[in-house]
Amino acid sequence: MKKFFLGLLLLFLGFVAYILINTFATTSKQITVEPITKIDIEQDAISRFQQALRIQTISHENVEDFDSTAFSAFNQLIIDNYPMVDSLLEHQYFSEYSHLYKWEGKKPSLKPVVLMGHLDVVPIASPDKWTVDPFAGTIKDDIIWGRGTIDDKFTVIGILEATEMLLKEGFKPERTFYFSFGHDEEVSGKYGAVKIAQYMQEQGIEAEFVMDEGYAVTQKLVPGIDKDVAMIGVAEKGITSIALQVDMKGGHSSQPAKETAIDVLANAVAKLKANPLPATFSEPMEGFMDALGPEMGFVNRMAFANRGIFKSIILSTYEGAGGSGNALIRTTTSPTIFQAGIKENVIPTTARAVVNFRIIPGQTAEEVKQHVVSTINDPRVTVAFHGFNNDPSAVSPHNVEAYELINKTIKQIFPETLTAPNLVIGATDSRHFSGVSKNIYRFVPYHINEQNIDSFHGIDEHIPVEDYKDAIRFYRQLMLNTK
Repeated sequence: MKKFFLGLLLLFLGFVAYILINTFATTSKQITVEPITKIDIEQDAISRFQQALRIQTISHENVEDFDSTAFSAFNQLIIDNYPMVDSLLEHQYFSEYSHLYKWEGKKPSLKPVVLMGHLDVVPIASPDKWTVDPFAGTIKDDIIWGRGTIDDKFTVIGILEATEMLLKEGFKPERTFYFSFGHDEEVSGKYGAVKIAQYMQEQGIEAEFVMDEGYAVTQKLVPGIDKDVAMIGVAEKGITSIALQVDMKGGHSSQPAKETAIDVLANAVAKLKANPLPATFSEPMEGFMDALGPEMGFVNRMAFANRGIFKSIILSTYEGAGGSGNALIRTTTSPTIFQAGIKENVIPTTARAVVNFRIIPGQTAEEVKQHVVSTINDPRVTVAFHGFNNDPSAVSPHNVEAYELINKTIKQIFPETLTAPNLVIGATDSRHFSGVSKNIYRFVPYHINEQNIDSFHGIDEHIPVEDYKDAIRFYRQLMLNTK
């Protein structure tokens, strides 16, 4: 018996030793980079950003609401405010309002770089709840307020300012740069980014890397880390919407049947919410843990270093966090539309719902549909794809020069910031460029924190003036770093 317990003790000690060895064997993956001296940004650059914010380039779901005069005004703003970009770079329009600029490099044989942004914005759903005019470009307390400050005129104007600055300095890049600015990203990019990407593929253009909007420099948003963390998106989730419909007998509300169309449909939606697709570690999440695990306290570091053992604990922690934490580890389920009935005393014959899923890499829209069918398991509920559907993007590598270039530039502009690859939970125009490059990254050089994260597509969208200046510095330095 003593030998048995001794054996158990040795086994336990061996297990503990295994965990500790893995924990202390994990060393920092952060590169050491000397920060650069920040260049001065002229006040006129801020004024030009304000001008861009004042143009109401809104993308509406209903195409009849499209205001061509606003987008024409933005075209003219680029010409007027960036004369060297306009005169020295090749420029093509797509569908009249999307732009592709080509800045020829010294070595055309090198693969080019594509920098992306979009100039359209989402509508103002609740203008009465804003504390400022959403299209005034107001500056208050060293903060710029307005629709587009975060998403995504910030990127477009930041790139144009940096390019105009470098042209004035007489700089010419080693590699060719393309700047792709879509005008309809918020409504799928069909007439902007899609057409630009198709053109580039037809021309046989293969880019060294593509960089679009995505994650940013997060502040106190990563559990277990107090330092700022810059998230570089190496993939983005797919998106699919599934329509559910039930057709049954209706009648007068005074004589309801045991089940109505509403009852059946509500039960189906409840089943989907109660039985989401399983949580898992995607490849981007694995990279995130590798990069940040060594920077965390002992407990988190131990868990990430031994995630095969602590997988269920890590997943339950992210599930419990809800919101973006849960979205990083699974395909999410979000009922967004429920329609039934026309009168309070009439039982409807038809009930319809739409459920939106954001798909984690490793799964497909077709697999999501099969999950819906098997989970509901009710032949009375018809299931069909609805609207726009897109599988997750491929995962771009984070052990190549393109990633390290972005990584280096972040650390030059944002000293002491940690960096990590991650999964972008929203959709960007870059998903259309998979035929242009295998290296597609998603990063925007501003800070996201508890104070402004909800203003994205929401109320009182804003960005510090200093963040906007850093964006110009970032894009300028990225072009200087690209060899």
